[in-house]
Amino acid sequence: MEIWEFFFITLLLGGLAGWMTGRALARSWQGDLRLVFYMVLLAGAVRFLHFALFQGALLSASGYAADFATLAVIGFAGKRLTRARQMTTQYRLFPAGSPPD
Repeated sequence: MEIWEFFFITLLLGGLAGWMTGRALARSWQGDLRLVFYMVLLAGAVRFLHFALFQGALLSASGYAADFATLAVIGFAGKRLTRARQMTTQYRLFPAGSPPD
């Protein structure tokens, strides 16, 4: 697998889908375990795109793990940022970005 394939399929297409999944779960106040489940499914879809478009290995454990780790980081970042925005909007007591003293 070439590096541009990883950037295009995993980071661009999969990353955007992972970010939107994290946002959707944060907006509906769902838990982290559900995000992990959805990232497992999304990593399988990304692995299939590598296989279908670029003749990559479909059942590559290392490729699946790399895709899952990348998508999970992006998904959790999307969820965390959306949840922080929700909390600061809903509860004005918490200022954005400052830890409690």
